Amino acid sequence: MYERAAAENAAPGPLWHLGGGLTFFAGPLDYNASHQHGAPVYLAGLHGPFGLRIGDGPWLTCRTAAIPMGVLHELDLGGNPLAVFYVEPTVAGFDALAPLLRGAEETGGALVGSAGETGLLRDLYEDRHATRWAGEALRDLLDFSGKQAARSIDPRLPRALQALREAGEEPGGAPVPVARIARAAGLSASRFQHLFTEEMGVPFRRYRAWSRMRAAIAEIVDGANFTTAAHAAGFADQAHFAHDFRRTFGAPASRSLTGIRR
Repeated sequence: MYERAAAENAAPGPLWHLGGGLTFFAGPLDYNASHQHGAPVYLAGLHGPFGLRIGDGPWLTCRTAAIPMGVLHELDLGGNPLAVFYVEPTVAGFDALAPLLRGAEETGGALVGSAGETGLLRDLYEDRHATRWAGEALRDLLDFSGKQAARSIDPRLPRALQALREAGEEPGGAPVPVARIARAAGLSASRFQHLFTEEMGVPFRRYRAWSRMRAAIAEIVDGANFTTAAHAAGFADQAHFAHDFRRTFGAPASRSLTGIRR
């Protein structure tokens, strides 16, 4: 269904896709220090195995992995390309990513595999025009893997998250009050935060930080510079964005957000 582009001499730049509750990155990485996300993620070494450490456990060598949201992990790629596929918790849960692995074993709450889905993700990375078909391909992959891509959650939470998206974050880093978001769900702030953690598996503050980071990355992918993207997503300045990016991904933004494809 999807055609691989003809090989070219120079390595392709980093690929990002954000849309429909899916976030995808493919590109070379070095070392990503311990970090955690507000969404479950599937990892695939595109040219071979990579190093992975879950929490304070031992370093492992694997070809694929699925990490639940909130689980600390480190990565060691040595400059090789990695595919990173996030699914928003309102779209699908961690269970939807598990079928993408083969030869998987549970470690520290994560799944670590000796094989799994790499072909399509490598096609995306190697096709210099993949931005045109990445969204369709990733949705097809999730539908094939999960079968239950539409996740069933308390209906009050989507209303609250819609309110968060519509409100955005105030320029300069002032967050929209939780009470305002909770009102859209007909809940008190404390009850909303408890329900969110119960349903989503991570605290609202962590998901909110992830959403703000995702918004900033989307701005950069659309052509904004780091400063403009930071302000648009509600960060006080570029320095705060750079600090939060490193905390979110365990590596500087320059490694994965420079020379990206559009």
